[in-house]
Amino acid sequence: MSRVSPALKGCLGSMASLIGFGLLFPSYFKTLFSHPEIHLYAKFFHVLSVSTVFANAVIGTLWETRGLISKRADVIRYTYQTVTWMDSVLTAPLILIAVVSGILMATSLGGVWNIGWLSCAFVTFLFSGVVWVVLDIPTQYRVNKLFNTLDEKSQILPTQITQLLWFRLGVNLFSLFPLIMIFVLMIFKPELKPVSEWFRLH
Repeated sequence: MSRVSPALKGCLGSMASLIGFGLLFPSYFKTLFSHPEIHLYAKFFHVLSVSTVFANAVIGTLWETRGLISKRADVIRYTYQTVTWMDSVLTAPLILIAVVSGILMATSLGGVWNIGWLSCAFVTFLFSGVVWVVLDIPTQYRVNKLFNTLDEKSQILPTQITQLLWFRLGVNLFSLFPLIMIFVLMIFKPELKPVSEWFRLH
């Protein structure tokens, strides 16, 4: 099994490319906002995608927790495979939509790095993504590799698998806090210093 599924790999690559393009060439995105209805569509898809990603993260975490607590090999395997499948076919594409629509709206407001709460939300989102890519995806690869060596009818899971699954659950729980913070920043829009000024020498 490959380290990252083709669907997830494609979404991650597209996401990185669009983030870089949107931040380096904001004028192209500004052109899209010559029509007000495009802004409304972007806002709709942004709110929808972000909310769905957060809901999926919460439900997936709760589902995996109940699976691990059951200590039933068949339940744990089915739960894990379903949640990771949803990561590839649902979460990753929705994150891509959230990034694109977010950059579009941010550009119309003056740019991601020039607005305090917006730049902080974007950095928080990037941090959450790094945690997911660096910790969760390699853990999924190791778990998948171990599952492939087991008999599907086995009722006992090796300690190594359960330890990795509990570690992955901890990573997912930790990743929820940045998502909650992003919602707080989006709703309350506090007066914060833009990220572009954090390291500026005066």
